[in-house]
Amino acid sequence: MDVLRKMIEEGENKFWGFLGCRFLGAENGEIRIGLEAGEQHTNSMGIIHGGVLTSLMDQAMGMAATSARAQDACVTTNLNVHFLSAMHKGKLEVRARVIHEAGRTITAEADIRDEQGTLGCMATATFRVLRSSSSK
Repeated sequence: MDVLRKMIEEGENKFWGFLGCRFLGAENGEIRIGLEAGEQHTNSMGIIHGGVLTSLMDQAMGMAATSARAQDACVTTNLNVHFLSAMHKGKLEVRARVIHEAGRTITAEADIRDEQGTLGCMATATFRVLRSSSSK
């Protein structure tokens, strides 16, 4: 949990804070983050921009991957997104979990739902575990 706490604290002045992410919890290997989606998150059609949704899932999956290896950092090497339903302003919740680990590779999945439980999108991603500075 310390690695997640550090990510959240340091993220307030980075992209995490810029987006407006909130940490909702972590249990049984699942990470939950939330966003109160507002006007600033919409596109020209008035729905939540796909880049916002993708960023939320990438963030949550990255947190899940990093927490799976409490000592190491990781970077996204592949990200696949499926947009299923338009998402609108209001509360959104992302759930992410690791589904496979092998060597320095971690695969995770995530989805986003609105307050009514509508599934808006889902994603899978592959992360590369970076060697810690102590192992160089």
